[in-house]
Amino acid sequence: MLRFPFGDLWVNETGMSDKKLPTKSTETDVQAFLAKVVATPARKGVGEKGRLIFAMDATASREPSWDRACHLQGEMFHETTALGGLEIQLAYYRGFGEFRASAWASASDDLLRLMTAVHCLAGETQIKKVLRHALNETKKQSVDALIFIGDCVEEDVDALGALAGELGLLGVPAFLFQEGEDRIAEFAFKQIAKLTNGAYCRLDAASAQTLRELLRAVAVFAAGGRLALADLAKKEGGAVLQIANQVSKSG
Repeated sequence: MLRFPFGDLWVNETGMSDKKLPTKSTETDVQAFLAKVVATPARKGVGEKGRLIFAMDATASREPSWDRACHLQGEMFHETTALGGLEIQLAYYRGFGEFRASAWASASDDLLRLMTAVHCLAGETQIKKVLRHALNETKKQSVDALIFIGDCVEEDVDALGALAGELGLLGVPAFLFQEGEDRIAEFAFKQIAKLTNGAYCRLDAASAQTLRELLRAVAVFAAGGRLALADLAKKEGGAVLQIANQVSKSG
C-alpha cells in the first residue's frame, strides 16, 4: 500500500485514511461551522442584494446530493426576502473538463429550473475552476460568499490554496460542505476555508435537515450580515439559537 503524507494525516492510495471517521456529522461540527459564519465580516452594502455563488460537484457520484440541493435551494431565497433579497449564481463542473456558471438568479423558481436541467456526469474534480471563477466574478462586482458542496479532491492542494488566498484578500469567504469521509477532501476543504476566512462542515448522506439549516445561515449572512443571523437564531431556535450569544459578542 502506497502512503502519502498530508499534513498530519497519512492517506492510502484510495484517498482514505487508515482511521475510520464518524459516519454522521456531529452537533459539534454544526456549531463550529455556524460560529465561524457569525465571526465572518459581512460585505453587503446598504440597499444591495446579497450575492452568493452556489457551487457543486456534478460528477456521477453526486446525483443524490444534487437532487437534495434542488429541494433545499428555495430556503435560501425565502429566508432572505425581508433582508433585501439575494442573488445566487449556480456553478458546477462535471464530465471531461466541463465547467459552467449560470446567470445570476434572484428567485427560487429560476434557480430550480437551472438546477433541474443539469445531469451529473462522471469526471474528475475541478475545484480550481470554481475558485478562479469566484475571483473573476468578485472583480466585476462584489460577491458576499461562496458555497461549495463536494465529496473529494483530485487536484493539487497547494494550487487550490493559492487561489483561496486570493479570494481571502478580496474578502470573499468560502463555506465548504463535505459529504463522505475522504481525508484528502477534508484537509483541502479546511485549508480553503481557512485561507478565505470562511468555514467548513462535514455532512453525512442523511443530513438534509442539517444542510438546510447551514445553507439558510450562510444565505442570511450574505444578505444581512451577522445581525440578521442573530435574528434568525432567536426566531428559529435549534442549532442556530445556540450561537446567539456568539452573535452578540462578535457584533
